[in-house]
Amino acid sequence: MSSVNDIRSTFLEYFRKNGHEIVPSSPLVPRNDPTLMFTNAGMVQFKNVFTGLESRPYSTAATAQKCVRAGGKHNDLDNVGYTARHHTFFEMLGNFSFGDYFKERAIELAWNLITKEFGIDSRRLLVTVYHTDDEAFDLWKKIAGFSDDRIIRIPTSDNFWAMGDTGPCGPCSEIFYDHGDHIWGGPPGSPEEDGDRFIEIWNLVFMQFEQISKEERLSLPRPSIDTGMGLERISALLQGKHDNYDTDLFRTLIAASVEATGVPAEGERRASHRVIADHLRSSAFLIADGVLPSNEGRGYVLRRIMRRAMRHAQLLGAKEPLMWKLLPALVGEMGRAYPELVRAEALISETLKLEEKRFGKTLERGLGLLADASADLVEGGELGGETAFKLYDTYGFPLDLTQDALRLRGIGVDVAGFNAAMERQKAEARASWAGSGDKAAETIWFELRERLGATEFLGYDTETAEGVIGALVRDGVEIAGAGAGETVQVVVNQTPFYGESGGQMGDAGTIVTEHARLVVSDTQKRGEGLFVHSAVVEAGRVAPGDPAVLTVDHGRRGRLRANHSATHLLHEAMREVLGTHVAQKGSLVAPERLRFDVSHPKPMTADELRQVEEMANEIIVQNQPVTTRLMSVDDAIAEGAMALFGEKYGDEVRVVSMGRAVTGDKAGKPYSVELCGGTHVGATGDIGLVRIVAESAVGAGVRRIEALTGEAARGYLAEQDDRVRALAGALKVGPAEIVPRVEALIDEKRKLERELAEARRKLALGGGGSAGGSDPVRDVAGVSFLGKVVTGVEAKDLKGLADDGKKSIASGIVTLIGLSADGKASAVVAVTEDLTARFSAVDLVRVASAALGGKGGGGRADMAQAGGPDGSRAEAAIEAVAAAIAG
Repeated sequence: MSSVNDIRSTFLEYFRKNGHEIVPSSPLVPRNDPTLMFTNAGMVQFKNVFTGLESRPYSTAATAQKCVRAGGKHNDLDNVGYTARHHTFFEMLGNFSFGDYFKERAIELAWNLITKEFGIDSRRLLVTVYHTDDEAFDLWKKIAGFSDDRIIRIPTSDNFWAMGDTGPCGPCSEIFYDHGDHIWGGPPGSPEEDGDRFIEIWNLVFMQFEQISKEERLSLPRPSIDTGMGLERISALLQGKHDNYDTDLFRTLIAASVEATGVPAEGERRASHRVIADHLRSSAFLIADGVLPSNEGRGYVLRRIMRRAMRHAQLLGAKEPLMWKLLPALVGEMGRAYPELVRAEALISETLKLEEKRFGKTLERGLGLLADASADLVEGGELGGETAFKLYDTYGFPLDLTQDALRLRGIGVDVAGFNAAMERQKAEARASWAGSGDKAAETIWFELRERLGATEFLGYDTETAEGVIGALVRDGVEIAGAGAGETVQVVVNQTPFYGESGGQMGDAGTIVTEHARLVVSDTQKRGEGLFVHSAVVEAGRVAPGDPAVLTVDHGRRGRLRANHSATHLLHEAMREVLGTHVAQKGSLVAPERLRFDVSHPKPMTADELRQVEEMANEIIVQNQPVTTRLMSVDDAIAEGAMALFGEKYGDEVRVVSMGRAVTGDKAGKPYSVELCGGTHVGATGDIGLVRIVAESAVGAGVRRIEALTGEAARGYLAEQDDRVRALAGALKVGPAEIVPRVEALIDEKRKLERELAEARRKLALGGGGSAGGSDPVRDVAGVSFLGKVVTGVEAKDLKGLADDGKKSIASGIVTLIGLSADGKASAVVAVTEDLTARFSAVDLVRVASAALGGKGGGGRADMAQAGGPDGSRAEAAIEAVAAAIAG
């Protein structure tokens, strides 16, 4: 018996040896087909290659593609657990030719793999072909040696594949295995074809036409091959089983479920274990690919899958969350082939645990309320739609759970009444938005949100994706289209562009349709779930309904991620250096720089800034993976996660952890743990480097840090280094000697300034230039008066000069008018101690100020200072003071 892992690797290695490129599985969320909810076939990632929109460096490929079918037209959810071959998650093995080989080589490769590599008995095989495909019929006879009765012509669309109403298409050839006449069923095309005797194991699609219209079909110039073989089915066959759930992989998962619950996988409980095993796979892989449970879109399908499994866990008697306990078994089985499971294990575990806790509360409360509401109903009765809606709207009990719970009693639900109640609530919500100002301006987004649904954000793990344009808006009004040069706001069904929030700026990039190219300058969140792209139509014309390729500016996004992750590291480092009182009060994460404000009562010292920067860079060089988990707000905060200022949190939050603490109580544990919905680097080393460039005050008790990362930080340091080298050259010393040399120059400068000031004072009092002739001291009404106009003396030095004047006259009054280069004047009046009872320096200096065209003046009775705009009246000011002394 070969294990599932061996069968997968054998398939891929076979095609590698036969010249095929082994291409990793694409994500479950299609990046290149916005019409699909989930990737449901191996060819999805190659769709644009087949249509010619994209080229690859290879012409043949093989994959093991993870797929989900649980929503839309491909919905196997209700059958899972009760049949042998229905799954929500499955793996599709496939080989592809993009204009390289065609039917003969495809049939030859398939036949040799099945009969030689896998060793399947050729006598148990038969094939189908499209009823007009004589070429395939003849090739099967030639290569496999089949008789005519083992090549069945099928005239229906089951054996003709089409990508859509138009586009590539072609006939199919399906390979079936006969499990023997002891199992009921007939070959394909027979009345008993729905039985389990003949099981399809591989489908070969011969893509040879292009459907132009209903009436017109052309041959493709380069026909191609697309095949698909379910790994679960072929594994069951090779392991001698008729039931996919009996393969080694599922037996391992079911055994883990049995061990955790203590309930054997037998009888009526067998289906519950199978549901849990299947749904664990789909839930884990969806979460790993960025889908999180929500109330709409892909997140809603995930929630339905998870809650269906959790309901079966409850039927098995599980009282505590179960599914997260089974995750190690799944990772052990599939983690090697799909490393994203290992990478996202913490996120998957926390998400499963959180959802099951929430569901347990919902289930317990809802079942009790439902029992009361339906107590008077009998078999054949119907629960009112209003009651069902109240259970949903007020208590969070989903409609499908209400239906399931009542189905056991033979009671239905008035679904039409439920829908009517839902519509009435929406109408009331619309009415509540009618108003003025900002609320009225937001009405357009509320209406679009209701009509189009929320935008699916794909940007946590991709920077390019396809979407469909849902609406175009200009000046608050929906428009039918926009042409070149016009500015417009664009809403799509899914996007890789991050909408500004939590301090992180929105993404920029391009939106390209078949007929237009738009340049996106910003992305904002509006209407509780819409991502609105502000763009200019660079060329062509765009309209709602256009498919589009959305591409984020990679370099800009990378810088945003680095700066955002750096804020987390700096925040934690500041808490370590300054204390746990530090809390973020605001932030800006831009492509060029980052800044954030924190609570702290005083400026940070140079040593504190150095410590914070060093701590952050120590974590960066660890190059530890940045991990994300989904938790409840309460659980996250209980585990020490910090909530960031300005971020709005729901019941479920993303918890971002980075780095490993090396010292203190947190040694060996995650260094930074924060609640955050933004985008981050994959590993701390991607930040490169962080450099704090400024620290300042923005308010009482709030300090602002500004920093650079990566190339910007390196560029800043290079500029600083250039300045140091230039300064060292100018000083004619080595870089290490700059500081002592500059300190010596500063000391020398101060000494020279003191000497110069002293010389100027001596010169200023040395006679000349005053109203009194060569001797500036004269007698005024019996009082010695020194009045002098001085230049070259700074205003701050006038008081010292006036003190010198008082000393020189022993008793008297000194008046100095200092002239500045701009024509203004400063006045100082000094009165010796023995005269302050008769004269006030304040009164006298105001006289001088008035003469200079100024007002006021102040100081003490013995020394006062003032100024005036008109220095040309300096002599008049001195005489005005003398006149005031004379009385």
